[in-house]
Amino acid sequence: MEKQHNRKWTIIYGSVAMVLIAIYYLVNLPIFSSWGHYIPFLRKLSLSLFLISLIFFISKFIEKLIYSQNHLEGDRYNLLRIVRFLALVFSLIVAASFLFQNLYAAAVSFGLISLILGFALQAPISSFIAWIYLILRRSYLVGDRIQIKGFRGDVVEINYLDTSILECSGDYLGNDRRSGRTIRFPNSLILREEIINYSGPQVPFIWNETAIQVAFTSDLQFVEDCLLEAARQDFKQKYPRINMQKHSLWEPGVYFRNNAYAWMEAVLMYPVEPRDTTDRRNRILKMVLPKLNAAPAQVQFPEGIRR
Repeated sequence: MEKQHNRKWTIIYGSVAMVLIAIYYLVNLPIFSSWGHYIPFLRKLSLSLFLISLIFFISKFIEKLIYSQNHLEGDRYNLLRIVRFLALVFSLIVAASFLFQNLYAAAVSFGLISLILGFALQAPISSFIAWIYLILRRSYLVGDRIQIKGFRGDVVEINYLDTSILECSGDYLGNDRRSGRTIRFPNSLILREEIINYSGPQVPFIWNETAIQVAFTSDLQFVEDCLLEAARQDFKQKYPRINMQKHSLWEPGVYFRNNAYAWMEAVLMYPVEPRDTTDRRNRILKMVLPKLNAAPAQVQFPEGIRR
C-alpha cells in the first residue's frame, strides 16, 4: 500500500515538474510579449516551483530505493523520515530564495526568525533535537518494545517531535498484552529519562520466569525435569529456526525458593520474545500441569491446612 502511494506521488511530482519547466520557457515566446513586466515574475515563480517539485520527485525516487532494500522495519522508517525532512528543508530554501532577492537576505531573515522562535519554542526544539539523537543513537526503532517513565509498549511511530507507542499491560491488564491504548510522549523525554528496550536484532529474547507452588514433600528432581522438558519442547515448536544445542545461552533453568506462606515454589526461567511472554507462559503451563497432576505420588500441591 505504501509503495503504491509512493509511486502515485512520484508520477504526480514528475508531471508537475515537466509542466512547470515548460511554462518557464514558454513565457518567453512572442505570443506572451503583451504580459510585459509580469514575465520575469512568472519565470522566477515557475522555476522555483519546478525546483520544489524536482526535490520532492527525487525524494520519492529515493524512497522507492529504500523500499527495495532489505532494511529492518525500524531502519527503513528512520531513513524515510530523514529523506522527507531533507526534502522539506531544501524546499524551504528554494521558497526563501524566491521570496527574497538573494540567499544572504534569506539567511539573515531566517537567523532573526530562528532567534525569536528559539525562545518561544524551546520544548518543540528540544524534541526535534532528541529526534536527531534517536536517529543517530538508535535508542529504539519502530517495532521495538520499550519502557520509559512508567510507559511500556510497542513503538509504532517516531515523529519529529513525539513518539507513539501501543501500550502493553497498563491499568486494566495484569499481563504483557497490548491494552488497546496509544501513548504519545515528547521525544525530549529520552534526554532526561532512562530507556528500557526489550527488543533488538542482536538480542531476540528476554528472560521470563513462571512459578509453580508445590509441597515440600514433592520429588523436586521430577518437578524440575517436567518443567525443563515443557520449556524446551515449546521453544522447539515456537522457534524452530534456532537450535538450542548451538545456543546454550538460551537454555532454560529451574530454581526453588521458599514462599512467604510456607510452601515451596518451583521457578522456571526461560527465554522468550518480548511480545510472546503471556502466550509462552500459557503454553508451558498447559503442557506441564497435566504431567505433574498425573504423578500424585511424586508431586503434591499445597492444599487445605498445608497452604
